[in-house]
Amino acid sequence: MPAGTRFRLFPQPWFPGSIQEPETVWLSSPPAGIGPGPSDEQMYVIEPVGKHAPYGVAFTSYGTPYLYLPPWRHSIRPRALPDADGHFDHLDVGTPEFEMAHTYGCLRFVLDVWERYFGRPIKWHFSPQYERLEIVLLPKWDNAHVGWGFLEVGAHTNEGGEVGPFSLNFDTIAHEFGHLIIYSEVGIPPVEGVGSEYFGFHEAAADLTALVAVLHFDSVVSRLLEMTRGNLYTFNELNRFAELGEYEQIRIAGSDIKLSTFASGWTDEHDLSRPLTGALFDIFVDIFHDSLLERGLISPQVEDLADQVQYVPQYESLIQAHFDDAYAADPGGFKEALLDARDHVGRALAQTWQRLRPYGLSYKDVAAVMLDVDLELTGGRYERVIRSNFLWRQIGLVRVGPRLAPPGPGSHALSARTVTPSSRPAARRLSYRERWQMARRG
Repeated sequence: MPAGTRFRLFPQPWFPGSIQEPETVWLSSPPAGIGPGPSDEQMYVIEPVGKHAPYGVAFTSYGTPYLYLPPWRHSIRPRALPDADGHFDHLDVGTPEFEMAHTYGCLRFVLDVWERYFGRPIKWHFSPQYERLEIVLLPKWDNAHVGWGFLEVGAHTNEGGEVGPFSLNFDTIAHEFGHLIIYSEVGIPPVEGVGSEYFGFHEAAADLTALVAVLHFDSVVSRLLEMTRGNLYTFNELNRFAELGEYEQIRIAGSDIKLSTFASGWTDEHDLSRPLTGALFDIFVDIFHDSLLERGLISPQVEDLADQVQYVPQYESLIQAHFDDAYAADPGGFKEALLDARDHVGRALAQTWQRLRPYGLSYKDVAAVMLDVDLELTGGRYERVIRSNFLWRQIGLVRVGPRLAPPGPGSHALSARTVTPSSRPAARRLSYRERWQMARRG
């Protein structure tokens, strides 16, 4: 029997009426280490009563801005409780307690995955002020974000009117956790030290955090391979991030967006991230192909065609036929190759991220550090793969233009995510009444 604590998680987003069942997973923490909430030494979950706005920069009734940060000091809904043996897999889907346990379980699952790749604990970037991350469920808020001491998740209503809680969306939680990793490992630059590509890098890193993490569900790996037969450039659940429904998702990893798209400027960091996300996804796929070739599961000719299909879409039907035959001959070998590629990319990203610095960070910096990491990990085995994919995206060849408009409501740049106690939003000293209002707010 595995060591740790049992939880049930949905690898893919759950919506009302969904027929999928959550999967039982074992988290690394022993039952004695996880208390009601769930909670542990690093994080705790709450659903506040009366919290109507997310953390970040808030305003008094007089219009004065101030920092609105944890902890929440008022009433909360009943916490999720473990069973008599300390496990949380007994909670019923559809209850608030299951959502609390699911949110915690997803975050702890992703933390377990990435701490293995780093080979050490990941320390919160806000640890000088808070020992633990406050995880907040805000069911009526249509968003999810992280910041100084908090992760808050709301719910999304899709085009069909179905409400899907982000608390039951593994991709969303894993993506947000990716931002926490980058703030911990790379850092938060001051406003004057922020380059355009820093924010795009953040989104790409968060995407890859989610992609690598979801591949630790055996069901996802099996379903992915059955669906694609190993041809990962097909439209599948791996390269669709933060799915909001069967045909609705926030963004797609595999795309043909190049950096020249933003040479004249940019308005949204999610769009700006796509060339880097695409390059990293292509590197992952190429390493998977190399692993298949090494095992004799595909021929050099098929690998060459597979490498070209993103540039020559007409090869798609030919490539799929080859993968269909190869996968049918050895499904187990394909799975081993995919997991090897997953683990190599996870280790390489962990090594890359901890060597980067936020000041003036560019995609070219990411490429250069990845090449150094590859030299250390493999002796330069994937140098050609890394160089060619970054260059095809024009990374290192094109400079990104300026931001063309102020950050909008959907932007994470200079938002609650980057608010820290050193931020000074208030233009004057708050009055006694304003401080009283803040105390009531929590």
